[in-house]
Amino acid sequence: MPVAAPVCDASEGYAASFDGRRTFALRPADLEAIKAALPDDPAIGAAYRDLIARADKALAAKPASVIDKRSIPVSGDRHDYVSLARYWWPDPANPKGAYVRRDGDTNPEIESDRFDRAALARMVRDADTLALAHYYSGERKYAEGAARVIRAWFLDPARRMNPNMNFAQAVPGVSNGRAEGVLDGAGFIAVIDAAGLIAPSGALTADETSALEGWFSRYVDWMLMSPNGRAEGKAANNHGLWYDAQVARFALFARRPDVARRIVVAFPAKRLARQVDPSGALPKELTRTRSFHYSLYALDAAYALADSAACLGIDLYRAEERGRSLRQATDYVAAYRGRASDWPYKEQSWPAATLDRLLVRADDAWGPGAYPRAVDGDLLLRRRIAPKSLQ
Repeated sequence: MPVAAPVCDASEGYAASFDGRRTFALRPADLEAIKAALPDDPAIGAAYRDLIARADKALAAKPASVIDKRSIPVSGDRHDYVSLARYWWPDPANPKGAYVRRDGDTNPEIESDRFDRAALARMVRDADTLALAHYYSGERKYAEGAARVIRAWFLDPARRMNPNMNFAQAVPGVSNGRAEGVLDGAGFIAVIDAAGLIAPSGALTADETSALEGWFSRYVDWMLMSPNGRAEGKAANNHGLWYDAQVARFALFARRPDVARRIVVAFPAKRLARQVDPSGALPKELTRTRSFHYSLYALDAAYALADSAACLGIDLYRAEERGRSLRQATDYVAAYRGRASDWPYKEQSWPAATLDRLLVRADDAWGPGAYPRAVDGDLLLRRRIAPKSLQ
């Protein structure tokens, strides 16, 4: 008799079928199959050894915190997150004046320790790496390391971030913080799964897990009610999609499935009908200097939302609105796999690996066999083709 596939159950995620691990993107069938194959599969073994090396490095590092930046936010509160807009630079014609935009040209100052962006990225990377290392190795030290990382960023009164992005993606001389800064919180989606993955270890106590849910509930309120949050929710490009993806996942984690459901139910009319054209293209992304990259980036957000929708029993992967669908948008980009020279829009650097990673997720959604499936590197520890009995 076929074995029923694990089900993501609203705010409980996969906990019931994953020994209490309340994940939403990391799926028990995948991770269990990978763990079983690890001793005999050379490629998975190599990926695992690399994971452990990175986890050991993360264990030895001081956990990242917003209080470590060299600048002080205009609020005067070092606990407020601050970042610099990616594509804005000093004006050569007026070096002391307002910054000017150069789309697609990243200002390396964004990674400076004057700001929090690099620290946030390291926190996300370390939490994810340590949680996976704990799952595959069974060693408690990695769970404790992941808990320390999460605690420092979200829970410790002396170090935690305030639940807002009021001063994210600032532009000197233009704005102390913009709606676009909401994008900076997208990495928190992975932190939620990291917390879930270490749950059986008890490295985060029940009270700490409850406090983490409370932090995300307050952050959801900020996204729903703040001027920057509301403005980002109205964006008609990848920003709006990432807003939806974040609010829905954070609301599920914060045990507010009603909020997630509102976002999900609105998606076909609000996003598919307005952001996908009849060919499957995403017109707002095609105007960018990195048009293929941003088309994939937008679909990444849409897939994240579709995964949250599945937890609510709603299938956005197969939703259609006015002839537009995620499958259609996926087919549009998939058609250019191995055909970079045929892409008719601007693209600075062809993101072949990003497309392959996206198509692995697409094959999970519409396959098996719907799209080319190239699984390598770190993805070997996250995605595997499930047995046909589980399809």
